[in-house]
Amino acid sequence: MILTVTPNPSLDRTYEVPALDRGEVLRATAERVDPGGKGVNVSRAVAAAGVRTTAVLPLGGAPGALIAELLGAQGVDVTAVTIAGQTRSNISVAEPDGTLTKINAAGPELSAAESGLLLDTVRTCSGGADWIACCGSLPRGLAPEWYADLVVRAHEAGARIALDTSGPALTAALAARPDVIKPNAEELAAAVGRPLPTLGDVVKAAEELRALGAGAVLASLGADGQLLVGAEGTYYGTAGVDAVRSNVGAGDASLAGFLIAGGAGPDALASALAHGAAAVQLPGSAMPTPADLRPDAVRVTGEVPLDLVLGLSPSERSDER
Repeated sequence: MILTVTPNPSLDRTYEVPALDRGEVLRATAERVDPGGKGVNVSRAVAAAGVRTTAVLPLGGAPGALIAELLGAQGVDVTAVTIAGQTRSNISVAEPDGTLTKINAAGPELSAAESGLLLDTVRTCSGGADWIACCGSLPRGLAPEWYADLVVRAHEAGARIALDTSGPALTAALAARPDVIKPNAEELAAAVGRPLPTLGDVVKAAEELRALGAGAVLASLGADGQLLVGAEGTYYGTAGVDAVRSNVGAGDASLAGFLIAGGAGPDALASALAHGAAAVQLPGSAMPTPADLRPDAVRVTGEVPLDLVLGLSPSERSDER
């Protein structure tokens, strides 16, 4: 069972338009509403793969109620912590060439009591969880050390932790020794305080974060693939994509694929690549099913081309939510 924790969930509305013309009235050619937030998307992808998952998240107001309803319809068990504030709504505008414009709301502020109840709820639900995926930005009211506290509590309960966050929250959590962290190249560069123009630079940065406490680093490099640096070794992989439709939630689908396949080694990396590649070819933040995966388009090797110059596309911009 994979438990996910999303401290700042959202209701995601995606509109597809022929072109994004500033100041004009636009007619959407398609639209969809999805439960959102990085951990929520991990649970959705896990459920789509037929694996049991529980999503722990603070919910408030009508958007929060709709998120719980939508997740239940997708086979995700929801354990909600009721909050006084209203869950935020995010908007994405997708163009035919794959360009995505996103507006992410800040979200509600959690009180000290709500923050503590969220931590206690995770502890209560963690029994029997193989992995706990802690994902996304922290809402107002939660200190950067909140994830570090969660990692400590999860380890005490015997669960492994996958952490997908950035900035001070990531830095603070490293000392608590999360089992795997999942930055993209931009977030990894911010964590070490320097640009990472080549794959060799990414490997070195990942090793530095491992020295600070991360058990393994699963780094997303956008169109350049993914890198896994862990106790089992260093592996690099790519996946073929016919056309990018939306990258919303693609990194979350990738993390789900990684955890479903055991969360370690080249086979887990291959699963991560397959899930991420499938997700970018789907509309909005739709999560791939097994039928959407193309394992034959995935290539994983232990011979890492350290001199590879990374050409990061707009899809590699931080999707920290």
